[in-house]
Amino acid sequence: MSGKQIKLFLVDGTPGGLTTAEITNWTGHVLTASRSDVAELLRRDEASRTGVYLLLGEDSETSGGTQCYVGETDSIADRIKQHLRDKDWWDRVVVITSKDENLTKSHVRYLESRLISLAHQAARVTLSNGTAPPQTRLPEADRSDMDYFVSQLQIVLPVLGVNAIRTRPAPAMPYGSPTADASPVFSLVNKRTGTDARAQVIDGEFTLLAGSRVVPAWTATGTADSTRRSYAGYRAQHDHLVADGSIEVTDGVGVTTRDLVFGSPSTAGAVAIGRSCNGRISWVTVDGIQFGAWEARGVE
Repeated sequence: MSGKQIKLFLVDGTPGGLTTAEITNWTGHVLTASRSDVAELLRRDEASRTGVYLLLGEDSETSGGTQCYVGETDSIADRIKQHLRDKDWWDRVVVITSKDENLTKSHVRYLESRLISLAHQAARVTLSNGTAPPQTRLPEADRSDMDYFVSQLQIVLPVLGVNAIRTRPAPAMPYGSPTADASPVFSLVNKRTGTDARAQVIDGEFTLLAGSRVVPAWTATGTADSTRRSYAGYRAQHDHLVADGSIEVTDGVGVTTRDLVFGSPSTAGAVAIGRSCNGRISWVTVDGIQFGAWEARGVE
């Protein structure tokens, strides 16, 4: 895979402030700001352009989850001002426009539909859009340009910490893959709990694979205050995955229905096995290589 040069500019010199992002030789332009910096964003030229935008905030119903709204408009400034009045849950906005100002209303409607579709596919955020607009019909050449535009957004947005449309880039590698840089498939098996899970590092993220057998419910409680808080977080995460259908429970057995991304192998292991788990030693390959050993490969 060839490299990509992404240019980030911290407008006020602080990492949490107004930030712009561009990819070399791409006409797109991304601008992100916290809600407290929206006034500064609205004074910029990009705010007067046609574009799409994402509103992001904490999902009150999911521990550590993100709520997202995707929209399109002929005037970013006017629409953001409206959302300041009618939506109080968001704390960050991402504005997507074109440096050559060639995006039309039809283009951004197409982009909006594609972004909503990808967000559903990625299943990393809770979408607050009431409906999924139909995909606007575009000439073949324009559709190709917009699909390329979206592919570049899938690269630049995660660099800004926005994973709403970050989908799985490739199928899982087979057991015993000879490719040194690719992640093998790791297993976590526990006969007592009925756990028989598979996971892989995909695009730098620890991913519990679809079809893994996991505990149907998280029941551990712990004794110390810190342990109880930690376990409550695991339980809430597991409950949410069951509620949204990501874990399907049948006859007392939980099975993952899609690939699930976790922040660490230990969190993935805990959700799968129903208790705290040291993922770096619990996840092993078919050859008996622990995840921690694989992770440290090539380090002397």
